[in-house]
Amino acid sequence: MGPGRAGSSIAIAAERAGHEIVGVLARTQGTTDWPDLVWDEALPETDIAFIAVRDDDIAAVSERIAPIAENVGVVAHMSGFTPVLVLHHLQERGIAVGGFHPLVSLPDPHTGAGALAGGFVGIGGDPLAVDMLTHLASTLGMEHFRLDDTARPAYHAAAAAAANFVVASLAISGDLFDSAGVDPRVSRPLVERVVANVFDKGPAASLTGPIVRGDVETVIGHLTAAHQVSDYVGRQFKLMAEATAIRAGREEDLRRWK
Repeated sequence: MGPGRAGSSIAIAAERAGHEIVGVLARTQGTTDWPDLVWDEALPETDIAFIAVRDDDIAAVSERIAPIAENVGVVAHMSGFTPVLVLHHLQERGIAVGGFHPLVSLPDPHTGAGALAGGFVGIGGDPLAVDMLTHLASTLGMEHFRLDDTARPAYHAAAAAAANFVVASLAISGDLFDSAGVDPRVSRPLVERVVANVFDKGPAASLTGPIVRGDVETVIGHLTAAHQVSDYVGRQFKLMAEATAIRAGREEDLRRWK
């Protein structure tokens, strides 16, 4: 249900692993190569049905399909933030419910399907759902970890930070490289090494550079260069620099940057 990037990534990968996709429920029919299902008609017999819609719509979809899901063994949503509890309409009808959140970047269905193997997936819910979803994860080549409802807000914030804050910082770096007439790709080995250091040695031991050293004049020069690219880049660079200083225990230097 919801054949967007996440749902379609799982479907493509599952089909490649030998599973059968029995149908898709979508707002518009004919958007995929899989059989179209019709809202308000009984869902076909299936082991697992995925709700892969926006977080705000999960509860409504769950309530809508509850009367027609008697042939479904497990219904799972794909949100990392929303609790499995929102599927209670299905649970009340004796259907096992769970959550299946791939901790993988899914920019488009085919790229996403190829990225699932070797990735991690957070799984939670009823015991039967956990068993079924864990088995599915293993067939997709994924490693699973338990994700309970109480942990979801912090977990999803962590995942968002790990993915998007990295992208934001590299975008700022790219703008500065462009302004210097240097191809941003020259930083790839540096970035890959730094990321490896974080996981091998920890964040504290991986921070380097003038902010960590307390080299205030150099930091001021960086801030000036960033603002010369644009006000937009300058503001972003300063926010990142301030976050780095706080993490490095250099908060006393912040007032000297003004």
